[in-house]
Amino acid sequence: MVMPRKAQHIDICLNEQVDSDIDYWTDITLVHNALPEIDMDEIDTSIELFGKKLQAPIVIAAITGGFDGATDINRNLAIGAGRVGVGMGIGSQRAAIEEPEMAGTYDIVKGNNVPLMIGNIGAPQLIQQGDKAAFGIDACKTAMDMIDADILAIHLNFAQEIGQIEGDTKARGCLEAIRQVASELPVIAKETGAGLSKDVATRLKDAGVRGFDIGGMSGTSFSAVEFHRAVRDDNSRLKRMGDTFWNWGIPTPISLKTADVGLPMIATGGIKNGLDVARSIVMGASSAGIAKQVLAAAMESGDAVETELRLIISELKGAMFLTGCRNIEELAGASKVITGITATWFEGLGGMG
Repeated sequence: MVMPRKAQHIDICLNEQVDSDIDYWTDITLVHNALPEIDMDEIDTSIELFGKKLQAPIVIAAITGGFDGATDINRNLAIGAGRVGVGMGIGSQRAAIEEPEMAGTYDIVKGNNVPLMIGNIGAPQLIQQGDKAAFGIDACKTAMDMIDADILAIHLNFAQEIGQIEGDTKARGCLEAIRQVASELPVIAKETGAGLSKDVATRLKDAGVRGFDIGGMSGTSFSAVEFHRAVRDDNSRLKRMGDTFWNWGIPTPISLKTADVGLPMIATGGIKNGLDVARSIVMGASSAGIAKQVLAAAMESGDAVETELRLIISELKGAMFLTGCRNIEELAGASKVITGITATWFEGLGGMG
């Protein structure tokens, strides 16, 4: 029996090397404060994001849905997010829009007191792809109602689509479609591993989106995921595409600067621990998005997800203590040094760091 595509993605992320070749977060060093003059227990990690109060600047980024095994994963993620008080995004809800019997793999997240729930529809699905009709406002509303979402992410994943045999590669009209949805629903734009440039961020802001999930290069490469699918399917063309574009994109720390057009930004892409969360805040993020780091825990239990999230928050507090920052606002202004290839990126962009 052939494993469903979404199940393949989970299996590959858990068992294959799918990260980009460079961890750009290690180029961001926070300057140590040997006299922090604060007590660890007075540190406040809470934030407000899209009108919702989170206990830490963390969102579980979109992972999965749409196949039987996704039900337990999403349940466990929601349990952990609700107990700890952080946000959560859901995987693309296209499967449940096209096959309503799949809705249970998503709506399992309801009733867990997740303070910020983010729905998910792909930008390619907002326009007609061959004989596949475009999703309209009603489909987007269905996606939000399915999980009681506070806001809808419209994801941009064309770097992945070019590596899929079933990929949707018609992009003309996406911006106008996003504009139409954003005129009626609260929307953020979400990249899925290749980052956002200044031009794209500006156009999306003008289209009415309320923020961004940066989804930059540094963590899971979905070109790499599709490479491994192609290897398993013995598809030489898509294997070549996945290999060629494995490291395509704008690194997340860079994209936090290029996409800074005055809207909230979730820094997804390579966040592995609480120090990376702190680094993302110092680089301009409103919060950090974490996916792969909690996936293994989600395969186990809600308790395991809660444990992992609390460890990450402990690391975040450690970074705040060692930089003398009482709250996230102070952390955003902490001193940093940018080195390595990330510094080279900034030099190439005109010193935007």
